[in-house]
Amino acid sequence: MSIELAEGGKPIVPTLGPRLDSLPLSIHLLTDGNEAEALAFLAGRPLHTVCLSGLILDNGLVSSLNRGDFYACRDAAGRMEGIALIGHATLFEAQTDAAIEAFAHLAQDNPRAHLIRGEREIIEHFRGHYMPGGNAPRQVCSELLLEQRQSFLTEPFVSNLRQATLDDLETVLEVNAALIYDECGVNPFQTDLAGFRQRTARRIGLGRVWVWIEKERLIYKTDLISVTPEVIYLEGVYVDPSERGKGYGFRCFSELCHILLEGADSICLLVNEQNQAALNLYQKVGYTLQGYYDTIYLPRKIF
Repeated sequence: MSIELAEGGKPIVPTLGPRLDSLPLSIHLLTDGNEAEALAFLAGRPLHTVCLSGLILDNGLVSSLNRGDFYACRDAAGRMEGIALIGHATLFEAQTDAAIEAFAHLAQDNPRAHLIRGEREIIEHFRGHYMPGGNAPRQVCSELLLEQRQSFLTEPFVSNLRQATLDDLETVLEVNAALIYDECGVNPFQTDLAGFRQRTARRIGLGRVWVWIEKERLIYKTDLISVTPEVIYLEGVYVDPSERGKGYGFRCFSELCHILLEGADSICLLVNEQNQAALNLYQKVGYTLQGYYDTIYLPRKIF
């Protein structure tokens, strides 16, 4: 089954098969002016929708910085059942199985697809409709969603922990490229250098990269990927390999979380289930398990 879009992004009704309430679904492109409705829908589960909400808050619904397009899934009465970002990353929030199926069929025609991420049971349902023809993933990572809501800072502050500046851009780029390669086997210096540099520079300009640098050597780094009034989502937690085992990661990460929790209800991140060292660090800082996620990395023709 395929899902088509009406001209101008107006809703059309695809054939989705029987549903519990027998109402058909429609899929349509979200455009400027739909931000308030989209954010209100996503606010129902802020921990699980932080990445989608953060992109809308930062860039609006229509922006090349989103690296994809936002779509809404509605029932015949116009009630929203789901929101999806279809692009470099496919992320979605859906209230019904039918909405998940609709997004899976829509995503099949996405030439920019690099990854699909979501809660494990939902992703399994999604894959049943997205990959029936043998579109095997390149890699699947099983991850844990961890959250911290209260700071337990006990160590002395790290005096040199600070927000990165554009003078730190090249150093941050090198470390982030290595982290990306280790995670999914893609080197952004080779596949998307201009875009990678632009996104990292913008994140630094927003004050969302925290570093400890001594004599031009990056000892510690963490990126704030998505920021909403309720939740902050972190990625790229890094400690220089030659400095590990000295407690620097715990001290820096504890201090950063303490700072961030002064302005947000909670902080969250995803950690690979196999990364026991990182899991131990996060649990020691005070993070607790909130869910199981899968990230599917796809073979792609266009990065």
